[in-house]
Amino acid sequence: MRLTILGGGGFRVPLVYRALVGDATVSEVVLYDTDPRRLRVIMAVLGTVKGGPPVRAATDLPDALREADFVFSAIRVGGTPARVTDERIPLHEGVLGQETVGAGGVLYGLRTLPVAMSIAETVEAVAPRAWVINFTNPAGMVTEAMTRVLGERVIGICDSPVGLVRRAARAAGADPDAPGFGYDYVGLNHLGWLRRLTVDGTDLLPGLLADPAALGSFEEGRLFGPTWLQALGSLPNEYLHYYYFRRESLAAVRAADTTRGEFLDHQQSAFFAAADAAPGDAYELWERTRREREETYMADSRAASGGWQRDPHDLDGGGYDRVALALMRAIARDERTTLILNVPNGGALPFLDPAAVVEVPCAVGAFGARPLPVAAPDEHQAGLMLALKAVERAAIEAAATGSRRAALRALALHPLVDSPAVAARILAAAHAGR
Repeated sequence: MRLTILGGGGFRVPLVYRALVGDATVSEVVLYDTDPRRLRVIMAVLGTVKGGPPVRAATDLPDALREADFVFSAIRVGGTPARVTDERIPLHEGVLGQETVGAGGVLYGLRTLPVAMSIAETVEAVAPRAWVINFTNPAGMVTEAMTRVLGERVIGICDSPVGLVRRAARAAGADPDAPGFGYDYVGLNHLGWLRRLTVDGTDLLPGLLADPAALGSFEEGRLFGPTWLQALGSLPNEYLHYYYFRRESLAAVRAADTTRGEFLDHQQSAFFAAADAAPGDAYELWERTRREREETYMADSRAASGGWQRDPHDLDGGGYDRVALALMRAIARDERTTLILNVPNGGALPFLDPAAVVEVPCAVGAFGARPLPVAAPDEHQAGLMLALKAVERAAIEAAATGSRRAALRALALHPLVDSPAVAARILAAAHAGR
């Protein structure tokens, strides 16, 4: 079985490849990228990993996709320099600049969606039987745009929900891999809530929320604090910190010496230059850089919530790759499982139309991924989901039609953008910088 990775020169590709070691599901990996140096460096990193499937590089998209059974799409249009711009323009206007949340996320989506839809059309033309697993952020809107071409054969993934479930389970004294373990999660990408955590039908979440010490033992508990979590009655996805603590988050981002995009742009530029100059050291350089990247993940939110270090077991990486490979294996082998994925709503959430991509637990097998029934969101959850879905839909319309009015709606309707005038200036600045 052939796996093609779009964005094959991406920094996280070695995590995917390492997870394939000793697994016969994939017989060949094809890495596609538009940046020859990044592709060359990642090939050097993979060259030191023993026991993985054969791998080859490609710079022609149709060639990379032809005869693919699975496609992992992990592109970054404009690279890290464009992320820097996405984050800095909103901050200049006094609103949050973040890769996937707020105005920064909308700018990223507006730039990425046309490329993602073009990729979907190429997949449809040269590999119509391939399953596309979308890593590309903003994952919800990108997946929804691609489903308009590929239908159910594109599925979006994110590691935040499964990470939340597993951390909360450990904090509650449960084994997330045990047969009787279950959960209830609902939302959109980077906007979801864990609302039940069960073992043999008994809900452990109320007890966890009532225990400040247990809440303080894992990341989301420390991010949001026991007072707010007890009032909320659920465990939010980590990215909701930007919504619930917007003032503190914005202050922390503005007080930092660099934005996250600037940090990663500098870090990755240094890594790729050093690894290209010394390919024999590429893996060691990659591992050192990866560790630093994990240690500094969401540093601004941690600073805004008192400042604390990530837990050692959260520094191993391997979130996206575990979810993607679990999904791929379930489809390829018809091994039935349940995963939290980004898929068309169907009838899971009646207040959204069937085509709206949501992030919910799904049954997975050779048929693909189907949303499972979930409890109805409360008014607060549904309200935020509807607001963000309107933003995603406006961004998709803008990307598909070139409409500046739709782009302005996408920015101005976002809950973290406080004025249409600010949205208009952000849009004008982004347009001037292209």
